[in-house]
Amino acid sequence: MRPVTLQLAIIVGYLMIALAVGLVAYRLTDRTAEDFYLASRTLGTVVLLFTTFATLLSAFTFFAGPNIAYAQGPEWILVMGLMDGIIFAILWYVVGYKQWLLGQRYGYVTLGEMLGDRFGSRWLRGLVAGVSLMWLFPYVMLQQVGAGTALEALTEGAVSYAAGAGLITAFMILYVVVAGMRGIAWTDTLQGAFMLVTTWVAVLWVLAAVGGPGAATDALASNPDTGGFLSLGSDYYTVPWMLSTAITIGFGVAMFPQVNQRFFAAGSKTVLKRSFVLWPILCVLLFVPSFMLGAWAAGLEVAVPEGANVLPLVLAEFTPTWFAALVIAGAMAAMMSSSDSMLLSGSSYFTRDLYRPFIEQDLSDRREDLIARSGVVIFATAAFVVSLVQPATLFEIGNAAFSGFAQLALPILLALYWRGTTRAGITAGVVVSQLFYILSLFLAVVPNSYAGWSAGIVGMGLGLVVTVVVSLVTSPAAAERRAIYFDRLGAD
Repeated sequence: MRPVTLQLAIIVGYLMIALAVGLVAYRLTDRTAEDFYLASRTLGTVVLLFTTFATLLSAFTFFAGPNIAYAQGPEWILVMGLMDGIIFAILWYVVGYKQWLLGQRYGYVTLGEMLGDRFGSRWLRGLVAGVSLMWLFPYVMLQQVGAGTALEALTEGAVSYAAGAGLITAFMILYVVVAGMRGIAWTDTLQGAFMLVTTWVAVLWVLAAVGGPGAATDALASNPDTGGFLSLGSDYYTVPWMLSTAITIGFGVAMFPQVNQRFFAAGSKTVLKRSFVLWPILCVLLFVPSFMLGAWAAGLEVAVPEGANVLPLVLAEFTPTWFAALVIAGAMAAMMSSSDSMLLSGSSYFTRDLYRPFIEQDLSDRREDLIARSGVVIFATAAFVVSLVQPATLFEIGNAAFSGFAQLALPILLALYWRGTTRAGITAGVVVSQLFYILSLFLAVVPNSYAGWSAGIVGMGLGLVVTVVVSLVTSPAAAERRAIYFDRLGAD
């Protein structure tokens, strides 16, 4: 069998297995919005942990991360593998447990639904949903860009970028429309475990081919272009940059719709607490080998053309064709496990927080289920069309989305734990921080760095201050009826 045919057969075969799991889940899924979005809030520890884990195993992890390590050194492990693992685990408890309590009591499905009820405002509900969808769009697109570039590199151009991106988009649409949260959670568990195993096998295979970790590290140290990679404190990895990046990514992840909704889906508080404790361990187990592969590739002088991804190329250089294809198939499945969750959550944000309150308030469960599935098709297709122009690098796209979501975090934390937060305060905090960060991306008059600290983290601080100040000078609206319940649940 020709190498390209073998590669495509492995990739398509793996995706078909995931689709088969989705079809089984479809047979067990109720035709209700809550079951479609949250699997009726029944996820156990292993499934919740791995579905959250696989949801974050995106193109940013498998391609952007190794690319950064290849270009700048392995200190990226400290940002994504260690600091973010700990930050998000803490937020999983601080934000996630409170959301779970509220979801159990009031039946919330989305973050906007919860906040709109807390402050008695459909406009705040729509604002949170609109901001979330705005940042979700480029992150869905990132998965399509990653899939297209990976297949193009793996097959040496036999499969074009557009064809690769189109393949993953078609599978995403089919899978999400059929499976819902239950199928996504099941396949995420399979994909997360599969990627842990194949990533470690890939590292061991590459190291065996080059003479072991000592030889790979010596090659990195002896190369004049990469010798500085093994010492902390390079010009790229400054302390303000590392802290800014770790904090914005950690807080941004907690606000990602596909992650945030999983806080509502846990079967019990024990499930939720066990999962956040195990989270940092999984992060280290995955990020260390994948990012080190990128760093070692620099010392081994693997040729990486401008704009290409290092992981497929290093695997093609040191492992058999079938194994490289298997790892990339797993990476594409991981991208699909991110995108399917994003599409499902994006659909729920649109139908429950925009369509229902502003267009059809008496929407039935069955009709909402139909609209949600249709929204998946429209959202994924639009992201695919934009991905064809490849507007930025994988890191730039992912980092913008992380920081954009992070702007929501502190105003929402205040709403969860400070009873004095007012509707005007949280609205002003969200709007001001979002505008500041968006302007920093597109206008030179608003710097994107402040003494080494990113505009993302400065925007977070600005949102916190604005929320507090405006809340102190305004009075709660009469419709803010849930404040006392939020306050009592915080002491649970």
